[in-house]
Amino acid sequence: MTIRHHLRSRREALLGAGALFAWSQMPKLARADGRDPRMLVIVLRGALDGLGAVAPVGDPDWIGLRGDRALVLDGKPPALPLDAFFALNPAMPNLHRLYKAQQATIVHATATPYRERSHFDGQDVLESGIERPGAVDTGWLNRALAELASDGRVDPRGSRVLGVGSVTPLVVRGRAPVLSWVPQRLLPASDDTQARLLDLYQHTDPRLAVALEARIRLAALGPTAASEAAMADGAPLTGPGIAGVRAYFAEAAGAAARFLAKPDGPRVGAMGFVGWDTHINEGAASGQLANLLGALDGALAAIEKNMGDAWRETAVAVVTEFGRTARINGTNGTDHGTGTVAFLAGGALRGGRMVADWPGLKPAQLYEERDLKPTTDLRSVLKGLLRDHLRVEESVLASTVFPGSTDVVPTAGLVG
Repeated sequence: MTIRHHLRSRREALLGAGALFAWSQMPKLARADGRDPRMLVIVLRGALDGLGAVAPVGDPDWIGLRGDRALVLDGKPPALPLDAFFALNPAMPNLHRLYKAQQATIVHATATPYRERSHFDGQDVLESGIERPGAVDTGWLNRALAELASDGRVDPRGSRVLGVGSVTPLVVRGRAPVLSWVPQRLLPASDDTQARLLDLYQHTDPRLAVALEARIRLAALGPTAASEAAMADGAPLTGPGIAGVRAYFAEAAGAAARFLAKPDGPRVGAMGFVGWDTHINEGAASGQLANLLGALDGALAAIEKNMGDAWRETAVAVVTEFGRTARINGTNGTDHGTGTVAFLAGGALRGGRMVADWPGLKPAQLYEERDLKPTTDLRSVLKGLLRDHLRVEESVLASTVFPGSTDVVPTAGLVG
């Protein structure tokens, strides 16, 4: 990988807030056995606090770890029980309903093979499907679809990738051409994002850096839209800011579902939502994280609604580059971590269960004595969905889709 490619990937990771990318000829995938599966991958950029999203309320060390910021069953508001050990953040009643209806599964203590804490490298590993960052410029989802096309189960003639947003995420880059659609509603870039872009351009494109800095200064002279900068790292998402985020998440996800639901439309797609880097004032049952989770919950509701009858053959995978620290930091947030959660939803799932080999929360049980230890390889989960839902051959998953993953066994029984 060249330095230029790596820098371009960083810029695209910063800008790729919401996007849908979908292969258009998937209806031919499973007609032989009477199926018409859909799959949507949602990437949460910024690293999700899995412990803040799904609390291990049955772990005796939970309260001691998080104190009064620990989600609990008798909290105000109370966490939503999933089983005897885990409870869901109360901001996600729709996901809880799907879980109870056996249309959602939650995977806890999961991570990719990446063990450092760089957003850009973590997202690269997550979306490329390769164990080290910067190894390839294609994504695992695109490679999976290309293999389906090459063995005759998908007609490659006229196939295309549909994009909602302005930047193609790595997970869908590959041989399929791209069409783009930009939502009418777009979230403004946060001060943090602008600062990181400015720093990047100062090292790679000085002319663009000058133009960007001038634009930032000009905007600062006018009325501030800080409350609307809902993607700010660490900035509380409240009032009109979070209202805009909820509307954007629902609009983008709803658009994705409408495309996927069309009889002659795409069958597989991916989209991303930024803003999950909660270093400051994260909150728990209320606050920044709860607001984001509520927006995500609304996005899942929009997908279910707009999929219509196709929901019964749909699987949605919500993933992130890594987790966050097990302990709260000095600014009431969490720092970059390791283990986290993945949410699966859809009528095609055999849901209503937790998938977790729980590692424990004692200091010696934490990864490097600071993070939730990952015990489930996220590639195992994704392999299970691709094999059993989209019918990608297991040998192809190990050799081409997730190279070097022969020892990573696909998770069985995720779909009905």
